[in-house]
Amino acid sequence: MTPVSLIPIPLRIAALTQERNRLLEYPIERLSGIIKEIGFRCTSCAKCCTQVFNGHVFLLDRDVTVVKAIDPAALEPAPAPEFCDQNGIFYVSGYALRTQDDNDGSCWFLENGRCRIYNSRLTICRIYPYMLHREPDENGDVDWRQFSGLDQHGEYGTLLPEDESLDLARETKEYENAFLTQEIKFLEFMQDYFPGHNLRHVQKIYDNQMRRFTRGDEIIVRVYYNGLLEECRIRK
Repeated sequence: MTPVSLIPIPLRIAALTQERNRLLEYPIERLSGIIKEIGFRCTSCAKCCTQVFNGHVFLLDRDVTVVKAIDPAALEPAPAPEFCDQNGIFYVSGYALRTQDDNDGSCWFLENGRCRIYNSRLTICRIYPYMLHREPDENGDVDWRQFSGLDQHGEYGTLLPEDESLDLARETKEYENAFLTQEIKFLEFMQDYFPGHNLRHVQKIYDNQMRRFTRGDEIIVRVYYNGLLEECRIRK
């Protein structure tokens, strides 16, 4: 499989734009019906707040702004940077939430099983476990996914009012649209930034730098945020 970083930027922009168009065409009533049928209710088990259960939490720019105001130390560059220039500097499309150094990789803001910033919780935390994007299943067939971790957390079959399920569907669709839009803007930015600064992506240097990072060496990552790049120095 061709690494994503080797796919030409115009093709990636076109694919993401097509995906966003599919998303915008998806009937809100269909997603609302699925939400209502599942009838999920959170039981505060905090599973979704761990890296073991959910991997990393990618943040929209507006959520990064919230975190910067509360505790900037909670931010780290999202994993799997998209590009690496000939100088060994990585570029990534946004920030992720830092996790704690425990067995489960608990969210930075999780304390005694409760969120420390619940009243200011982030967009993905507000809509989770609902989602609306396409990805391959175990057979490689690409289709829509609307729910994460079915039967692995929370309780099901509760009665959700029609207006609540519609609100959740709208928020979920809006989040996915914002995520795709942020990715497209990042690629459009990089499409101008690299040639404008005499830079190019070099896969061999990308791989070498990743090996250094895995060994514990420091790397430089430039993170796209609000239309600009912010430089971070990180170690594994």
